Amino acid sequence: MKINIRDRLAMALVISTLSLTGTGIAADGPRETQEELKREKDDKQQQRKEDQQQERVQRKSEQDQKQEQQRVQQQQQQQEQKQKQDQQQRESAQRKSEQDQKQQQLRVQQQEQKQQQQEKAQRELAQDKKELRARQQQQQERIERQSEQIQQQRAQQQQRQEQIQRQRLSQQQQQQRIREQQQRVAQYRQHLEQQERLLQQHIRALAQQKRMAQYRYQQQYLARLRQQELSLRNDRFDYDNDPYFYTASSYRYNRGGRYYETNQYGARTLRQAVNYGFEEGYRAGKADRDDRWRSSYKDSYAYRDANYGYRGYYVNRTDYNHYFREGFQRGYDDGFNSRSQYGRFADGNPSMLDTILSQILNFQDIT
Repeated sequence: MKINIRDRLAMALVISTLSLTGTGIAADGPRETQEELKREKDDKQQQRKEDQQQERVQRKSEQDQKQEQQRVQQQQQQQEQKQKQDQQQRESAQRKSEQDQKQQQLRVQQQEQKQQQQEKAQRELAQDKKELRARQQQQQERIERQSEQIQQQRAQQQQRQEQIQRQRLSQQQQQQRIREQQQRVAQYRQHLEQQERLLQQHIRALAQQKRMAQYRYQQQYLARLRQQELSLRNDRFDYDNDPYFYTASSYRYNRGGRYYETNQYGARTLRQAVNYGFEEGYRAGKADRDDRWRSSYKDSYAYRDANYGYRGYYVNRTDYNHYFREGFQRGYDDGFNSRSQYGRFADGNPSMLDTILSQILNFQDIT
């Protein structure tokens, strides 16, 4: 098609040239020839128009084909992308499903473990309660047996005391005891006056350390000592009618590797020393715990003094101090640690267990 157009254009150019140069057909040639040339020229122009139009149609067709191909490619790409997204969504959903299954399995395992732990804890708690009840029952039985033994011992001791009381000491022995007693009382009164000054210094030191609970306790201890001193000053002791001075010794006890003897009145005084020591130690230990102070029973003035409850009668002050401190140490441990290992706390007052008291004194009957 394109070749024919070029040929026709070339022929038209040749004819035009011949017309201009005067060669070829004369200007006055026949009219038919001119008309024929015109028709050919019109045909050529018409042909060129048709060819141009055909080219435009062809180009448009090619563009349409390209656009169609692009649309097809875009659709394919969109379809592939959609398939890819669908695949990713399916994979994501599958992974999420697997994760949910794993989490569900993990929760089930955790619940099973928790249930097992709870069952184990319940079994252990039940076992602990059972063992505790058994220990409490054993302890109660042991306390009852010990109480029965103590009652039997006291009954036996009472019988022996009654026998011993019928055996009065000689007049010379009584006078010797009275002289020792008077000497102890005089020395103790002097000691009380000296110790009050030391206690005042100790109380001031506690105030400087801001140990207010211990400060209040020591103030109370000082008040009790003053009351004790006042009672001694007003005391009118009847030496002639006091059974201690004519009652023979019925107990033996060991202190510091040496044995000492006393009668029931001296033994009762030593028991009071241990009990008073336990009470004061409990209060001192609780005060240190309230002050958040370190545990140190030996730093307490009451422990160093160890005279509360002592009146100078029946036993010497060294023995009283020793057994007071034995009770104080144990009372301090119970008070500081808020427990009842050596005693009990009832009606607002601490008291030592009878079994511990008997172990500390360890009196032996003199037969």
